[in-house]
Amino acid sequence: MKPTITIHFITPDGRSTTATGKTGQSLMTAATAAGIDGIAADCGGTLTCATCHVGVPEPFWSRLPPADAEEQSMLAFTAIPAHPHSRLSCQIRLTADLDGLQVELPLTQY
Repeated sequence: MKPTITIHFITPDGRSTTATGKTGQSLMTAATAAGIDGIAADCGGTLTCATCHVGVPEPFWSRLPPADAEEQSMLAFTAIPAHPHSRLSCQIRLTADLDGLQVELPLTQY
């Protein structure tokens, strides 16, 4: 199992920032630890806000477990309308299979 996972955060204008996270850590925690602009994470990962909204393109989308009902409900509260590949980064656990993960940041979380 690879302990360090590389993540690429893509801004709406196409800029990419690379950060790392640890296996088992949430994507949101890795993003906030790296100071990634675009992940507000107001609730700290308790699934009571939607300020860690990201888009997950293929091939990574199909590597994620499906969002549960609680996450799907919270996606209704994103500032930018959720789309079919929307997820809350607090609900994505980093695994070796996600090494090289690319996520798309929304224009705003508010």
